[in-house]
Amino acid sequence: MAMFDALSGKLQGVFATLGKRGAISEKDLEAALREVRLALLEADVNYKVARDYIKAVRGRANTDEVMKSPTPLNRLVDIVNEELIALLGTETPSLKRASQGPTIILMVGLQGSGKTTTSAKLALQARKAGQRPLLIAADVYRPAAIDQLQALGRQLDIEVFDLGADEKPTNIVKQGLERAAQIGAVTVIVDTAGRLHIDEGMMSEITELRDRFQPTEVLLVADAMSGQDAVNAAAAFDQAVGISGVVLSKMDGDARGGAALSIRAVTGAPIKFLGTGERPDALEQFHPDRLAGRILGRGDMSTLVERAEQEFGEQDAKVWRRRLQDGDFDLDDFIEQIGKVRKMGPISQLMSMVPGLSSIKDQIEVDEIDDEFFHHFEAIVLSMTPEERRKPNIINGSRRRRIAKGSGTTPQEVNQLLKQFKLAKGIMSDIASGRMPGASVARVTAGRR
Repeated sequence: MAMFDALSGKLQGVFATLGKRGAISEKDLEAALREVRLALLEADVNYKVARDYIKAVRGRANTDEVMKSPTPLNRLVDIVNEELIALLGTETPSLKRASQGPTIILMVGLQGSGKTTTSAKLALQARKAGQRPLLIAADVYRPAAIDQLQALGRQLDIEVFDLGADEKPTNIVKQGLERAAQIGAVTVIVDTAGRLHIDEGMMSEITELRDRFQPTEVLLVADAMSGQDAVNAAAAFDQAVGISGVVLSKMDGDARGGAALSIRAVTGAPIKFLGTGERPDALEQFHPDRLAGRILGRGDMSTLVERAEQEFGEQDAKVWRRRLQDGDFDLDDFIEQIGKVRKMGPISQLMSMVPGLSSIKDQIEVDEIDDEFFHHFEAIVLSMTPEERRKPNIINGSRRRRIAKGSGTTPQEVNQLLKQFKLAKGIMSDIASGRMPGASVARVTAGRR
């Protein structure tokens, strides 16, 4: 996850330095913990949270059991990982369900946090789970919010209830719940008004909605890219309204990520979902252990496999694996399958889920494997003959020149993209098969030296 690249790199650097020492002294441990603390603060983790985290790690690591262990570094990394999980929450939180009547989810947050988009994403998840959702547009202060929610509802084929911007939110929600009963909706998601800043009027309105309709969940949508501002907003909402959970939006951004590591410790409210992109399905259930694994470079194969299963399907994956094993997977197959892999998320994000690859992304030039790469790739492939697509190894200098002319590129670009194809093919076939792509990466990177 791009948001944690800097933190992940620094932590892995600390452990790499310790690994060169063999035995770890108390002085080595203290030096490493200072570096870890500095990395956390640079990642915009709350000062008190970082201090308490280091104290917990030190208390467990500075013992004879760890320091005199045959593998002290492994034990230290395990402790760092376990305390990260404890900081994020030891259990995977799920949405509460109402015992009677519809499950009502009250969405709150500051303006610009992604609250309206997240409401639609939650409704889509509910429908995929077999529940009939209803969205209620109760943000009457930003007319564009009503229009935005209606547009998302049409796109996803999910009903949106609104009474326009002139009605009181309490009346909108009241009539919206009546509509939910009429259509048999079991999940009702209420998009409430946000403000640019915390103010008494907003909190009073949300409190009135909470007291009158007794929602099953009060979810705060916080912009992960806003750092400690998100943490402060969460604390204010929790004190005034009482939130039952947090959705961290914009986790696909390149901010430092301190909000994710601080927000639960500061508010006590669990993180329940992560918004990982603009797509309607770009909403992940939060798993503390998986996020800790990504931060420490241990990857997150569970999420990767889940995404692959959603996009490929069991039968498709079996056919693809067989063709790969038989050596029949060619450029035509790649074009067909690449669209499905791309739906799983940006390649750089997928690679952060593969153990060991996050630390060598620079070596394999993963940032070059982007949308532009695939557009160029498709144009070049379409300029090849059927035989060249089946056997790209037969492409020589004269063939490169012909392909370049037909695709509006240069022979150098054709050559570069063919080399990148070897890497992308290895990574993506391994991803779809749920394997670690270490061997394919090693072959390509060795070829570049």
